[in-house]
Amino acid sequence: MANRKGGQTTITEMQDTSMDRIMARGVSKVAVYASPWIVGVLILGLGSAFHFILDSDDPETVAWTSWFMAFCSAVLAAVAYGQSHARGPWGRTHTTLTTFLAGLWVCGATFQGVLHPIFGRLSLIGGVTLVLTWNIRSAIRHTGLDTPGAVQDKLGWLFGHGAEAAGMPGVQARTTKIGQHKVEGKVQLEQGQQVAEDLQKKVKYIESGVPLPPGSIIATLDPDDASQANVSVSDPRVLRNRIPWPGPSRPNGSIGEAIRLGLWQDLDPVEWTILGAHVVINGMTGSGKSIGGAWNFLAEAGTRYDVAIFAADTAKQDQTLGPLRPMLHRFETDIKQVRAMLRRLHEQAPKRTQWLAERGFQKWVPGCGLAYWIVWLEEFPKIFDALPSKEQDKFLELVKELRSAGGTIAMSLQRSDYSQMPTLARGQGAKWCFGLESAKDAKFGLSEAQQETGAARPELWANKRAGMSYLDAPSIPEERIAMPNRTWDWGESDQEANARMRRHAESWPAAAKEVDEFTAIICANYGPDAVGDEDREEDDEDDPMAEHVKTEDPSPDIEANADDPIEPLNKAKFPPRPAPKMPPEQARGVLLEQLAAWVRAGREEFATRDLKEVKERTGYSSRGWLNDQLTLLAEDGVIERDDIARCYRILRADLLAGDPAGV
Repeated sequence: MANRKGGQTTITEMQDTSMDRIMARGVSKVAVYASPWIVGVLILGLGSAFHFILDSDDPETVAWTSWFMAFCSAVLAAVAYGQSHARGPWGRTHTTLTTFLAGLWVCGATFQGVLHPIFGRLSLIGGVTLVLTWNIRSAIRHTGLDTPGAVQDKLGWLFGHGAEAAGMPGVQARTTKIGQHKVEGKVQLEQGQQVAEDLQKKVKYIESGVPLPPGSIIATLDPDDASQANVSVSDPRVLRNRIPWPGPSRPNGSIGEAIRLGLWQDLDPVEWTILGAHVVINGMTGSGKSIGGAWNFLAEAGTRYDVAIFAADTAKQDQTLGPLRPMLHRFETDIKQVRAMLRRLHEQAPKRTQWLAERGFQKWVPGCGLAYWIVWLEEFPKIFDALPSKEQDKFLELVKELRSAGGTIAMSLQRSDYSQMPTLARGQGAKWCFGLESAKDAKFGLSEAQQETGAARPELWANKRAGMSYLDAPSIPEERIAMPNRTWDWGESDQEANARMRRHAESWPAAAKEVDEFTAIICANYGPDAVGDEDREEDDEDDPMAEHVKTEDPSPDIEANADDPIEPLNKAKFPPRPAPKMPPEQARGVLLEQLAAWVRAGREEFATRDLKEVKERTGYSSRGWLNDQLTLLAEDGVIERDDIARCYRILRADLLAGDPAGV
């Protein structure tokens, strides 16, 4: 058993444990091949003993004894046929015939003796041949080279029992690869009756039928044969303890090489080549998406010579990314500075694309002469919501352009539903999902492929297994997208982790790296005064009064336009009392009535601000209720969100007809 220190299991200890398993496997192999020979010797002794006992009996006793022994041989052969675990006709026939021949040999040895010249030679030759057939069968079973019908390796045995208990008795499995901590194989399904998706739905029942720990089996599609599935079996319990950070995997290498984030469930390293892929990181508070995700991603990337990292966090400011400051080319916590940085990125991205095109590059590649950009945005919803609508549109353009220009945008948040993240941005990104609060959140944090496997359930971790995650991204093998992994841990306490990260970041300072002209522009800090002027200029583009009014607004809370009617001033004017909240079903009916009224008037598009009257009538004044309702309508296909136009479009007017509350 691996030793533990401070609740952490080291990689060396895992390797020692696997060596013990290898030795045990070697001993078991010897036992498998020796067993038929041992049984043969026992049968030889049994025949000799019976011959010695019956040698002095009268002929009548010998006659009825011979008949009884023959009957017993037939019974044993029948039992062997019925109870054989061999799944195919060859294996079952071999087991049954061996039992019957052994019984007949004992009968013959009882009457003739094992030393009879003819009988003895026939017994020796036939017995050795029979024993060798079992050795051959064992060798083929171990290497997994047998025909599907004769599979008897460990994976075959597992599915032979578990799949039958789960209601899939027709499947057959064979091992294709045995690793230190994982067994891989192929599962043959019933042709024309079953597909890989059927197996994925039954995985948890197969685990129960063996039994195995939940999450041990991962099944994926076979791209070459629809009647087969690829499976891997590993132990999910190995990731229960935190795994200390071992240091950078490829210091001074290129960002074009994979970054190492932690260990998979089978204890292979999690290696991801990030080129050309944005990423959406989901995880509830305390799940490890910041320390396990941001720290490990950036700590690896910062050790590469051809990368520049730009980061922002207006929510927690220095709390999460502060220890990485020396490694970051620019880190902003003020929203004005963040806006300025994003504008510069948007301005320079097409210039980089043109620069690459002029030199014959279709996309960024290592050695092209430009630094690869990583844009890390912590608590993304707060940043995006603070952007004016035009800047939101520019950010979405940046999401689409930066992949070919040489960059990755990481957007970290707790739940990437429609109200927190534009659909376009979420659809462009890889999925890196840490522990979540509910299965509903998992729908937004996992890719469709991860959800279809049935193995990915991050809501089971919540914030109890910090650092556990699923990753579906380019360069990640399909059989691993639903396999849990655990990111590196940086210390047993926050103080230890922060100190260790600061030392690492100081060892790889961004200031020591040479950058290209486009990157240098992003790195420049223009100062809060200049940024404030730029912000005002962009915000005032659509304000007709901006060119006339130059003084500060004495009452910024009062909003009005030049064309708004002037209301008479009342001596005593109090805010209206909010309406009581309607029952949820009735409130939903009011919303649907409004949408139906717009359809009847020929209107097919609307924005959230157009539903102010609905919120007042229903008593649900919070933004959350309305966003939840619009999200449900989008999921039902009644409406769709247009991220570019920042509005919703009504798709199914027929569902709004009649009784709206019944939709």
